[in-house]
Amino acid sequence: MTSSELRSLFLNFFQERGHAVVASSPLIPGNDPTLLFTNAGMVQFKDVFLGREERGYVRAASSQRCVRAGGKHNDLENVGYTARHHTFFEMLGNFSFGDYFKRDAIRYAWEFLTGVLGLPPERLWITVYDQDTEAAAIWLNEVGIDPNRFSRIGTKDNFWSMGDTGPCGPCTEIFYDHGAHIAGGPPGSPDEDGDRYIEIWNLVFMQYDRSADGTLTPLPKPSVDTGMGLERIAAVAQGVHSNYEIDLFRTLVQAAAELAGLSNTDNSSLRVLADHIRSCAFLVADGVLPSNEGRGYVLRRIIRRAIRHGYKLGIRDVFFYKLVAPLCAEMGEAYPELVAARATVEQVLRKEEERFAETLDQGMKILETHLKGLSGTVIPGETVFQLYDTYGFPVDLTADIAREHGLTPDLAGFEKAMEAQRERARAASHFAVDYSQDVAVDVHCQFTGYTHLADDARVVALLKGGKSVDQLAAGDEGVVILDKTPFYGESGGQVGDVGILRAGNALFEVTDTQKQAGDVILHLGKVVQGLFALGADCRAEVDGAARNATALNHSATHLLHAALRRILGEHVAQKGSLVDPQRLRFDFSHFEPIQPEQLDAIELLVNEQIRVNSPVRADVMAKDEAMKAGAMALFGEKYGDEVRVLRIGEFSTELCGGIHAGRAGDIGLFKIVGESGVAAGVRRIEALTGAGAFEWVKVSERLVQTVGEKLKAGRDGMVDKVQQLLERNRALEKELDKLKVKLASASGDDLASQAVEIDGIKVLAAKIEDSDPKALRDLVDQLRNKLGSAAVVLGSVKDGKVSLIAGVTKEQTGRIKAGDLVNAVAVQVGGKGGGRPDLAQAGGTDPGKLDEALRGVPEWVRGRLA
Repeated sequence: MTSSELRSLFLNFFQERGHAVVASSPLIPGNDPTLLFTNAGMVQFKDVFLGREERGYVRAASSQRCVRAGGKHNDLENVGYTARHHTFFEMLGNFSFGDYFKRDAIRYAWEFLTGVLGLPPERLWITVYDQDTEAAAIWLNEVGIDPNRFSRIGTKDNFWSMGDTGPCGPCTEIFYDHGAHIAGGPPGSPDEDGDRYIEIWNLVFMQYDRSADGTLTPLPKPSVDTGMGLERIAAVAQGVHSNYEIDLFRTLVQAAAELAGLSNTDNSSLRVLADHIRSCAFLVADGVLPSNEGRGYVLRRIIRRAIRHGYKLGIRDVFFYKLVAPLCAEMGEAYPELVAARATVEQVLRKEEERFAETLDQGMKILETHLKGLSGTVIPGETVFQLYDTYGFPVDLTADIAREHGLTPDLAGFEKAMEAQRERARAASHFAVDYSQDVAVDVHCQFTGYTHLADDARVVALLKGGKSVDQLAAGDEGVVILDKTPFYGESGGQVGDVGILRAGNALFEVTDTQKQAGDVILHLGKVVQGLFALGADCRAEVDGAARNATALNHSATHLLHAALRRILGEHVAQKGSLVDPQRLRFDFSHFEPIQPEQLDAIELLVNEQIRVNSPVRADVMAKDEAMKAGAMALFGEKYGDEVRVLRIGEFSTELCGGIHAGRAGDIGLFKIVGESGVAAGVRRIEALTGAGAFEWVKVSERLVQTVGEKLKAGRDGMVDKVQQLLERNRALEKELDKLKVKLASASGDDLASQAVEIDGIKVLAAKIEDSDPKALRDLVDQLRNKLGSAAVVLGSVKDGKVSLIAGVTKEQTGRIKAGDLVNAVAVQVGGKGGGRPDLAQAGGTDPGKLDEALRGVPEWVRGRLA
């Protein structure tokens, strides 16, 4: 039975039992800052379990793609060395939101495993929470499992919680016995860590709400959350012990072996490549790109670990991206979004590997040198830090290599070096209450801002310093929450509204509006007059001018996105945006700077659509219906079953909950004012609309006029005039260089006579007035030629800074190094430098000490030669 067949069997089984089959959510959790990646099937249902969101169903089933490679859930270092650790895996799950509970959940699991898959009951072992008598009775008395294959386990393994507080409850786990020929005992026994008994399914019963003092209160609607790893159950169904032997991996392992020219596929590095291509490809397809922070850094670590294992296999060419094609062939049917993103994924992986290949080679040589000279079994923390800081080696990559050599890295020493670097780079920080996180209020807020700029409302919560209060007095900064509001909370790249809240004679200035999970909208600001009290009636008034300018910029981003895809290609996808009253900023996937003619075409296309003046229409519909209609989902956003589809004529269709113009023509004018790169494979366009764009054009025209007046040329003749000036400037620079050479030659004759001979070396140290480093180097070369066997140091002061050049003739570099010589002077003038043994350069910040430092050179040389 193939993995694909297993996936379908599972989903069909639960669909036949009234479950809605829900598509896998992206690996980036929508609007959930607590998680780095989606790491379990329940993540996309978190708000449903918490009661913040309602769906059109109370039963669901899914096959969820998951990544565990960063943060609390991190299996990265074990991948390749064990039979079941992965960075990427699929979690099969069935869920009940206040519908069925323990009895049905247990019966469904048993029926699927023994009835549908035909697993023999005598190979299954059951565990329950040791205080859960209800689940135990169901298993023993109703299902009729063998009591000899049953364990009661404590809180550590069989009691699940979402956090320190909140929903929690007991769980029951199902293990598969791979047979007595494999070492290990049943769960709960002293040797349970062996590989004989493998957990294949965990059924979590969300039964209680845990308070801060640990009290467990029964939930009004107990729920079910289950998870079964597809790879693990596939290993059971296909009669193998290691996940890497199942069909999903065999193809990838074989493809990696062919790239490495290997016939034997029993190799840990091949398993690493097969695992890592899955996580890397799906992360890129879901919008993550390699970077030096957050999710992008985790992706970069995984890519670099894969490349290192390819290096270990003897692969020296760029190769990792070539595994995307066999991955798409294996998983593309279940995940068509992977196939659609194939070209982008291949390009991202290839560029990242090209970027890292050279530093990998250098870093490996340095590490191998250290390993050869190592006494003991510990790699010093300084070495680990150097590899990390200089060559971009993640610590776990060094640890991976250390493990293969029977060594351990000194992580404490590494942390000490890291902390020293942090101290050097640490800047002053300002701390404030973070209202973007969930606040402890149980209220609901209706958003009326699509049709209103002002509305009557009631104060349902007040916050000061992050804590609930009954009132805010004049001068207090805090948060006001209303039962309904026209204020738009920041989301989808659009900034929050600003404006005023009035309650009688009390006035609250709203300086920002934030949106919290669920429907809570936070009005951040300050009471400027009177007293704001809980329960007060008030009038909420949005700043109309700021809202309108923001709406124009937001609609323009949609037109820009569509234009980019038409001009640059379908690989373009949004990677972030910022829309405020002053401007718009749009980040998108593209792998090279946009050419000027392409920018012109993009700008022209957007302005054409503005002149077409199509209506901007918003419709609410089912998410699946919207996607079939061609609506584009925005990066990092979370969508429910019903979505708002924003259409601008036939040109743009996207999922968007933001505020927009009434018609495209309201935008007036669109002007691109910047294009740049912000990360590997990500470009940024900044633009203006409406009055801001018009003002930018006016300022540009005035600038052109002013430059024309200075050049004494009209608009048409300005380019020719500038070209003439540039050519004249280049001619003058060449003439000046010739004069400098002549002057240096004359100066060289004079300076050469000042050299003193010390132990067969002519030593010269002199100050040259107002000279640049290039001229100093030329003069040093001339003096070495004139003096024969020599050591020369020249210094100059320009714009308050010291420049130093030292030169030593090659036959004397065994006795004196130019770098040592120049540094001996540089440290006295507040600087340092370096270079080749025969030529070195330095700078300094204390010109007043230059003369004295140069006078000491002969004595320094004499001491060095002694």
